[in-house]
Amino acid sequence: MESKTLKVIELFAGVGGFRLGLEKSNYKIVWSNQWEPSTKIQHASKVYEARFGKENHSNEDINEVVQRNVEEIPDHDLLVGGFPCQDYSVATTLHNSKGLKGKKGVLWWAIHKILEEKKNKPKYLFLENVDRLLKSPAKQRGRDFAVMLQSLNDLGYAVEWRVINAAEYGMPQRRRRLFFIGYHKSSELFSKLKESRKIDWILKDGTIPSAFPVKNSSELFLSKFQLKGDLVEITDNFNKTGKKSPFENSGVMINGEVSTIKTEPSYDGNYTVLGDVLQNGEVTSEFFIDDKDKDKWEYLKGSKTIERISNEGHKYKYSEGGMIYPDALDNASRTIITGEGGKSPSRFKHVVVSERGLRRLTPIELERLNMFPDNHTKLEGISDRKRAFFMGNALVVGVIEKIGKELYKQINQLEYA
Repeated sequence: MESKTLKVIELFAGVGGFRLGLEKSNYKIVWSNQWEPSTKIQHASKVYEARFGKENHSNEDINEVVQRNVEEIPDHDLLVGGFPCQDYSVATTLHNSKGLKGKKGVLWWAIHKILEEKKNKPKYLFLENVDRLLKSPAKQRGRDFAVMLQSLNDLGYAVEWRVINAAEYGMPQRRRRLFFIGYHKSSELFSKLKESRKIDWILKDGTIPSAFPVKNSSELFLSKFQLKGDLVEITDNFNKTGKKSPFENSGVMINGEVSTIKTEPSYDGNYTVLGDVLQNGEVTSEFFIDDKDKDKWEYLKGSKTIERISNEGHKYKYSEGGMIYPDALDNASRTIITGEGGKSPSRFKHVVVSERGLRRLTPIELERLNMFPDNHTKLEGISDRKRAFFMGNALVVGVIEKIGKELYKQINQLEYA
């Protein structure tokens, strides 16, 4: 039977990392949204439109779109997005007939509203976030993820999740992110997960371990618990006394039951390292470190103890260890952060040694570390600093490509066989 093209909407699209990964398989983006709230010029959206066209692309606050009418968003099989890490707590409100209210402006509730109100709900979700979501906030570790899981459970979705460090599977950047996939109860994959041994799903049968294999863990270490109460109760009471989050780096949730276990990557393929992505001999002078700044760079990268004063007025000593400087070329790079661009010395920017001296990374090199095509973010009016910012916000395209390919395979085998 002929393979079916799956329709996708891409939220919080940035410069299109999800799209680049998914379009390697039989997915079609039918609608996308990118909105940067704090900036007048919508740089990321401009890059997205330049690469993929303006058709079916929305550059409007997603909260305003969903408040107006979720049916403006086309029907789709898969909803994807890397949404910001915020406070997901829920409160009771007298004015709201449903009695529940998430914090205004928290973008998780925009996703929630689409899933809740669309007549034809997407059967699948593929979402990305920082790995600290599993253990935030500090006073109730894991509460935010529990709110999210229970809200998806209420909407009829099962969830599979894993924290993946791209470098542990041969990719060029040590970037650790949480990926989770949702399966609606109307899908065959929901039924398959329901009938499965949860430990088998997490370790080998699920979508994520099929794409990113893990070593076998002892079943004795599998933790199971039921999410109790509505979203307000979870907000108020989840893990109030626990010092540690109950969520490990891998797990599933179906019908409110969580099964979770710590897994380790299993990979024996090739590795790409920082040295492999460098533009040798093609780098212009502005990326080289000025002799007058070298001492400042060395100081910032070195170990130090600094006396600081807390908000309450107490003096304390803040210590930080030294960093490998310049960055090692025979290993995957450190995580790119949004402040990577610009000439000013910084502890966190990458510095590499070349025949012509020490230098920062170029926008093309940063794109390669996230497995984007060369010059994907190059556009008139977009500075190198802004291009670096995009890559600090982006995801590793190779991770999306592998999970997307495996999800497509699973859906195609079960739903359209």
